[in-house]
Amino acid sequence: MKYLTLILWILAVIPTYAQSESEVKTALFQMRSAMLDEDESTLRELTSEHLTYGHSSGVIETQEQFLAVFASGKTDYQNWDIYDLEITFPKGDLALIRHKVKADIQSNGNTNHLELGLLMVWVKEKGQWRLLARQAFRLPQPTT
Repeated sequence: MKYLTLILWILAVIPTYAQSESEVKTALFQMRSAMLDEDESTLRELTSEHLTYGHSSGVIETQEQFLAVFASGKTDYQNWDIYDLEITFPKGDLALIRHKVKADIQSNGNTNHLELGLLMVWVKEKGQWRLLARQAFRLPQPTT
């Protein structure tokens, strides 16, 4: 009987985990598209009002500061390629995403190529996954 209960529990949990992983991954790629399209409205929907958004330079932004970057048009995200994606769920309504990004960003007339590592914390608020925290760091450059 114990084994039957365990098997039923596992069968119930696995689809929920897979669905949550799919939902979080979808939200991540919606955010990527919204950043490339400078879609402030979608970015607002995908971020928590408690957002803390850390850049690799050390600058930390609130949700309003993060959104103001896209409203101003001063920064143009031209490319944002995500790879080495890992998603974990320490709790049911909390997701951690680690991934790497190759990005081309135009700012003040200059195009910068960045290779970053990111840690993102997503939380389910009002039935929707929203970005709560993000910290980027520069990846070490290969030595030649």
